[in-house]
Amino acid sequence: MAVVTTKAIVLSSLKYGDTSLIVKCFTLQEGVKSYMIKGVLKAKKGKLKPAHFQPLTQLQIVASHSNKSSLHSIKEVQVIHSYETIYASVVKQTIVMFLSEVLSTIIQEEEENLSLYQYVETSLIWLDTHDTIANFHLLFLLNLSKYLGFYPDASEAEKKAFNLQEGRFTDMVYEKGNLSSKEMILFKSLLGINFDAIHSVSYSKKERQIILRIIIQYYELHLEGFRKPKSLDVLETVFS
Repeated sequence: MAVVTTKAIVLSSLKYGDTSLIVKCFTLQEGVKSYMIKGVLKAKKGKLKPAHFQPLTQLQIVASHSNKSSLHSIKEVQVIHSYETIYASVVKQTIVMFLSEVLSTIIQEEEENLSLYQYVETSLIWLDTHDTIANFHLLFLLNLSKYLGFYPDASEAEKKAFNLQEGRFTDMVYEKGNLSSKEMILFKSLLGINFDAIHSVSYSKKERQIILRIIIQYYELHLEGFRKPKSLDVLETVFS
């Protein structure tokens, strides 16, 4: 049993029995860890509150990590970045719900990944502090692929088509698995930009849906076991 003090981002929270939660976190020091938070749903005076474990909340935790169990315990918790707008906005809440489901599926390793952690951390702070966020989830997922090892190769972006399976541009316009010209133009418009440039791209609701479906398909091709998120339909409804 080791006591660890680390930053942690909540990926998911599942009710266990009538009073407890099983919380999955992406920790800075040790990757993904799951915690049993006993009695948190009934305790009125305890240090740990259910509000601490909302999706993608950023915490500093003191935890006991066991070598013998996959479920660990949290002794102390502190919210590091208290979001000002995310929980007050239906749109931002829906984005967070969607991204927490995606991240919970993708991030499995129980080891430190500093660059990935910092990307998720700073992206969420950007989301909380900006208003032009209709394309945030698209750029978040596309740039997330950098940290997962399959960001599109844009070195030959002047070519006429993009092959999703190979993750690169090609001149084989009608080859199976290639995006149509319209799809490719939409997809290409997100390549190489960061969140501060997100206002420079403008999409219709239909175009936004097309791009998101392309990115989901791209993930399915490059991540074994990745499936279309259940919250995708809710997200698309909010933006429709």
